[in-house]
Amino acid sequence: MSINSYKEDEQLAGTGKARTILRLLSYMRNFKKEITAVLLIMAFCVTVSLLNPLIIEEAIDRYISAGNLPGLFRLIGIALVLNLLMIGGIRLRMYIMAKVCNSILLTIRQELYSHIQTLDLQFFDSRPTGKILARVIGDINSLKDVLNNFVTTLIPDFITVVSVVVIMFIKNPPLAAASLCSLPFMAVCIWLIQVYSHKKWQDFRKKSSNLNAFIHEDISGMRIIQSFSAEPETSETFDVLLKEHRSSFIRAVRLNDAMGSVIDLSWGVGVAALYFVGLRILGAENVSVGTFLAFGGYITMFWNPIMNLSNFYNQIITNIAGAERVFEIMDTRAAITDEENVTEIPPIKGQVAFSHVSFSYDNTEKVLNDVSFTIRPGETIALVGPTGAGKTTIVNLISRFYDVQEGTVSIDGHDVKKVSIESLRRQMGIMTQDNFLFTGTIKENIRYGRLDATDGEIIEAAKAVHAHDFICRLEKGYDTPLTERGGGLSVGQKQLLAFARTMISMPNILILDEATSSIDTNTELLVQEGIDALLKGRTSFVIAHRLSTIQKADRIFVIDKGGIVEEGSAAELMAKKGAYYRLHNAQFITV
Repeated sequence: MSINSYKEDEQLAGTGKARTILRLLSYMRNFKKEITAVLLIMAFCVTVSLLNPLIIEEAIDRYISAGNLPGLFRLIGIALVLNLLMIGGIRLRMYIMAKVCNSILLTIRQELYSHIQTLDLQFFDSRPTGKILARVIGDINSLKDVLNNFVTTLIPDFITVVSVVVIMFIKNPPLAAASLCSLPFMAVCIWLIQVYSHKKWQDFRKKSSNLNAFIHEDISGMRIIQSFSAEPETSETFDVLLKEHRSSFIRAVRLNDAMGSVIDLSWGVGVAALYFVGLRILGAENVSVGTFLAFGGYITMFWNPIMNLSNFYNQIITNIAGAERVFEIMDTRAAITDEENVTEIPPIKGQVAFSHVSFSYDNTEKVLNDVSFTIRPGETIALVGPTGAGKTTIVNLISRFYDVQEGTVSIDGHDVKKVSIESLRRQMGIMTQDNFLFTGTIKENIRYGRLDATDGEIIEAAKAVHAHDFICRLEKGYDTPLTERGGGLSVGQKQLLAFARTMISMPNILILDEATSSIDTNTELLVQEGIDALLKGRTSFVIAHRLSTIQKADRIFVIDKGGIVEEGSAAELMAKKGAYYRLHNAQFITV
């Protein structure tokens, strides 16, 4: 696999940071009581912190200078109580916001996962699983600090900064102006930094996504990698992606660090200006010791929140790219959706009709071109032909995994676009070449075909496809746990379980796409009896390269060059000595 396949980054629509932040914060609406409580607690804490420098000033200029120890002790007692209450308030605030933030992340993750399940196959065809996983896990986790610090940092620190400025100018305008003289310099520098920083963090998020996609695919395909001794090549690719990930992070962090340096420099200039103006211009005799100490405290109270706000801004720049990526998927609309005012399709009898159907995956090359046919209820139709001819496309259009560009597909006279997708697929059973099994027990995997199936029905379905015997030979039988994709079972055993899962759904229309491709010939003979029982009375579409498995089909469609080139029973097609005859001879006649 070319490394460029992993380095293709998704292009995000530029929705603007402010809009993304407001959308993220909108999730707090469901926690109004908790947020109100946190704001009240923070108002008290900010008030106490603003009073502390004034208490120091009062203690020095009024009580210590006058030798009033009883008054000083009373003031210290009041300050001690207030600050202990403030510490308790801070702890309570952190506890409440942790619960709120975790609940919001849970909601976002649930919404994202639920939305992903509604998206059509075209979405998954165009995106590696690892990149989707990165958004569901990593990108959402990155939002926690933004949500938490917006309430616990941005609001109180902003109020603190404004209050400090007001208090300083009320007490001594010249000292206040001197303390804040470096503010314009800091504002310009931060603006310049943020212009470039957001792009750097977006690039970092994309590189993280590329790395996740590669790791996921590499682990999933480890058997193939080891089979072809491709470990050196994959290690080289991983090394390149890892270095790009590291470099993008360093470039982004470097800008963030520059912001802290700018604030430290501005802070130092402000402190120097305070003492220069206070001592050299105003004179020490005009500024009391308590006032100097109070202003020193207020300068710290001004620049500490500025530092916190800059760190919070860095978090926004760092993590807003994650929010953009999450909302980008949430805003992706499925190409296959229910139209307005759709109705549920009634119990399907099984008539399927294609009327002048044309379809293309890329809107350029047609896989199907002006295809028309009608299937009677209960018929078994076999689809054969070369790879890529359009056999799987036909069944995908019937189950509406894709929509036709031209013509109509109807079931029992109902256009599949005019009925709800759920009511359509609920009455269909689909078994593909990918015999995917979920983590869980064998019983749970079979029951996935019909969640209300009883244990007895599960056993009967397994017996019908001759999976019961090998299941019983396992140590825990039907309660045997399976790992991802059924690790530990043979390919044929996994396919038998997938077949049992399809059988238990008891569909009105059955689609078997290479259903017996991984079963050995002896097992296939046993399974064929179960297939015959399952096909009886149901409209069925069977895609098979093994022509021996479709001899009993009512009709065989030979698909090639975008259409049906031949149709008829096996005997009729052999008599024609056409495309099917050549396919048959290629499989069964050896030289």
